[in-house]
Amino acid sequence: MSTILHTNPINPQRRHIQRVVEALTEGKLVSYPTDTTYGIGCDLLNKKAIERIYALKKRDRRKPVSILCSDLKDLSRYAVLSNSAYRILRRQLPGPYTFILPATPLVPKVMLTPQKMVGVRIPESEIVRAMVEGLGRPLISTSATLEDGSILNDPEEIERRFRGKIDIVIAEQCPGEASSIIDLTGDEPIIIRRGRGDLSWLY
Repeated sequence: MSTILHTNPINPQRRHIQRVVEALTEGKLVSYPTDTTYGIGCDLLNKKAIERIYALKKRDRRKPVSILCSDLKDLSRYAVLSNSAYRILRRQLPGPYTFILPATPLVPKVMLTPQKMVGVRIPESEIVRAMVEGLGRPLISTSATLEDGSILNDPEEIERRFRGKIDIVIAEQCPGEASSIIDLTGDEPIIIRRGRGDLSWLY
């Protein structure tokens, strides 16, 4: 069985974060609440763990996976930011958005799309921020969903559905609504998916 940790969302217990960081460092997968859906993630630099993410979700390699960063300085190491993209991210993050941007050479090739794009997020979540800061690098992240696209929003069900494949599930309230995805690779932002978060700033 996976371990379920009940963690304070405002001030996450240090011992819980340390346990999660140790698991991630060992190449294990962790599920956690964000400001959108539950995520399933692993260490950005662990190729085997990334392969496990793709196998777990049966994910199309042509679709960009997301990386979760702690702040814009961290994010800018993994995504190429134009001046206009930087201004947008500075205004909207942290928040419930995934932005598609060109990847830098620091992003592992195994997770790049043929166009070398990557989805980047800075969730408004103290738990995620503590995990990323504790690990010292971003997480590779995908939503906790079933093959039919159904969103899993209960930690007990996530543990049951992915038993033996996820090491730790962090239990806390989660909106259960997907992020809005915005493509910033062109001259103008393009909405790829309408999800959680106000999009009026695009008009």
